[in-house]
Amino acid sequence: MASFGDLNRVNTNIQSLDSQLSLNQVNKQMAENQMKMSTGKRINRAEDDSAGFSIATKLRSRVGGLNQAMQNVGDAKSVLDITESSYGTIMDNLVEMKGLATQAANDTLGDEERGFIGDQLEALGEDINNIADQTVYQDYELLNGDHNATSANSKVGSLSLEFQVGERAEDTITATINAVNVDALFNTAGGNLSITNASGTAISAATAATDNGGALNINNTNATSADYRSFIGAVDSAITEMSNNVNDIGITQSSLSVREQTLSESVSANESAKSRIMDTDFAKAQSESVRLQILQQTATSALAQANNGPQSVLGFIGG
Repeated sequence: MASFGDLNRVNTNIQSLDSQLSLNQVNKQMAENQMKMSTGKRINRAEDDSAGFSIATKLRSRVGGLNQAMQNVGDAKSVLDITESSYGTIMDNLVEMKGLATQAANDTLGDEERGFIGDQLEALGEDINNIADQTVYQDYELLNGDHNATSANSKVGSLSLEFQVGERAEDTITATINAVNVDALFNTAGGNLSITNASGTAISAATAATDNGGALNINNTNATSADYRSFIGAVDSAITEMSNNVNDIGITQSSLSVREQTLSESVSANESAKSRIMDTDFAKAQSESVRLQILQQTATSALAQANNGPQSVLGFIGG
């Protein structure tokens, strides 16, 4: 900063140095302001605002996790939609089984007609197994249980899928998808389906140990109307089991929908917080740009005058 008497010395132009310093500072501020406007960011480097940069980086990391969690929720809903669709088809088969079993339980039918119904019931059971085998997402057979939790050939039990639905490790939702092949539906914890009469076994379901996924076996020679009446109860139990499965899937789907809404709101809130820290206020930046341009012109003019200042010293020696 020039002091009294500095203008009387020519070798070092203090006023010019002060003007240069002021101009350099203005130019630096103009460059920073132009970068903010060109990038749209108030903080472009950590040195601009170290605390704000750290907070914004953490928020950006969280937003990234939340966005991926929303994608995970979408994938999870796709898995459950596929499961629900197959459940619906299997339920249709069971309802058709119920009608056929009720028809065969009527003594107005002869053995030959009842045999036709038995063949149709076996085919419906095979269809159920085919649906269970073909309901696949990635490497998961969704409707055949957890192969890793049971014996090598078993297709019973349930498949447990844990969905990551948040950016924290503990933000998960677990879906349990029960196996719904013939073995799982007709062979319960109380024992295997086996309806017998005086002539021997009439209607049975093979276990997973003998037939992977199970199979309905109807002896058309032995099966009577009374045997089909007993089979109606087994079909009713399978329908009840399927209803419970659909209910469980619906509850999980509802939870995922709620989580999806929550994630969407969280992403919006965190993006807004990050924006307030990182993004440029263009109205303010434009006003600052006008102010700096005026200062730049003033500093340039002052520098020109300062450089002409030593000329006045010539008056001391001119006469």
